[in-house]
Amino acid sequence: MVGLIQVHRMDSMGNDLTVVNAARVSFDKFKEELEYSDEKLIQYLAEHGHWSPFSHCFIQFKIDAPIFVARQLMKHTVGLGWNEVSRRYVDDDPEFYTPYEWRRRAADKKQGSMAEAVSSQDIANRIKNESDRIALNCYDRLLKLKVCPEQARMVLPQNMMTSWFWSGSLYAFSRVCNLRLKEDAQEETREVAQHISDHCAVEFPISWKNLVKEDKQHVG
Repeated sequence: MVGLIQVHRMDSMGNDLTVVNAARVSFDKFKEELEYSDEKLIQYLAEHGHWSPFSHCFIQFKIDAPIFVARQLMKHTVGLGWNEVSRRYVDDDPEFYTPYEWRRRAADKKQGSMAEAVSSQDIANRIKNESDRIALNCYDRLLKLKVCPEQARMVLPQNMMTSWFWSGSLYAFSRVCNLRLKEDAQEETREVAQHISDHCAVEFPISWKNLVKEDKQHVG
């Protein structure tokens, strides 16, 4: 089965007014409605590094992505919670990710890949599909031998899809997006970050446009 990168917003708490009230509590002030002056306040908070008011808004996602993407993103831990499907307990046939296109290796190893695609896309896909079939066959054979799933899973490849719940503060996710939407981030990781950014821009429009650089935003 072919897996697709997907990001679903599951829940959220707070809004732009939440940020404003968190900031104004220092003066024992509370507002019921957002005004233009509040937009300026949010801008000021973001520009001058007053992050704590943005930590009072939360959002939760359910994300489907290949293992090699998940393992990059799970490095972000501050202000975030992560719970993932476990192959210790789940032993049904996995889905495997296939990229939209195979990219060329960059001359600079630090960059990972180039925007240019390799010419042999069909051959690359056949190699990947063969690898998927072999891995799945080995996994099924181990399970038929009554090997426990927590050991049988070791033969599954990094392009196997996984799912996780990712929850955290607005500020925490802005840090993720400001890093993972950079041009030098891996394209598949940028895809997840872009979906997160799009959702946050809808839920917290004023805060998000000030927390995440304008060239990183794209609401589709």
